[in-house]
Amino acid sequence: MKAAMEKKPRRPVDDALCARRREQILDAAARLFAKHGYADADTQLLAEELGVGKGTIYRYFPSKENVFLAAADRVMRMLCDQVDASIAGIEDPLDRIAMAIRSYLAFFSQHPQFVELLMQERAQFKDRKKPTYFQHREARVEQWRALYRGLIAEGRIRDMPVERITDVMSDLVYGTMFTNYFTGQRKPFEAQAQDILDVVFYGILSEPERRRRKEKETGRQK
Repeated sequence: MKAAMEKKPRRPVDDALCARRREQILDAAARLFAKHGYADADTQLLAEELGVGKGTIYRYFPSKENVFLAAADRVMRMLCDQVDASIAGIEDPLDRIAMAIRSYLAFFSQHPQFVELLMQERAQFKDRKKPTYFQHREARVEQWRALYRGLIAEGRIRDMPVERITDVMSDLVYGTMFTNYFTGQRKPFEAQAQDILDVVFYGILSEPERRRRKEKETGRQK
């Protein structure tokens, strides 16, 4: 009697297994949302893709919205990890900037479905104060601003507000990513990165034209 009343010991939770299953769900969810759109990609479709019951999905995520937002967050975590890995061990700050731009464009070139996911988030969840992309950008922007401050202090780049630099650089790669998605990638990402770096690092004005414009601006101030 006593033995019958005893509860069976619960199976210990395997954290690594749970983490792998969660990643599998989010990987499949990203593909389905990108292919079918948020409205048409339901949890039953996701369960069938994974070969599990819907209950398995709900053990990890309470709703379709939670699955979607977690998938978008995973995209940004993957992007950040790829950029960080690409610049690890690079000492020169300008080389770090160059490699980060190449890595960013490479990531979305290799995973165009992730662009679709980020677009859907903005369309479906307009009430969110900040989309996932910009949440991650704000969380990481200070490390880049510190890098630009160091370059300014060393006299390697012009003295200007670092916020201005990070805003422009961010807009350039963000715009390139979306242009590639909407119109098709007309150049390899390496060539696009080089174009951005050439214009940003060296500008479009010749040295004589820079001097002429500086003289003109000085004359206006007198």
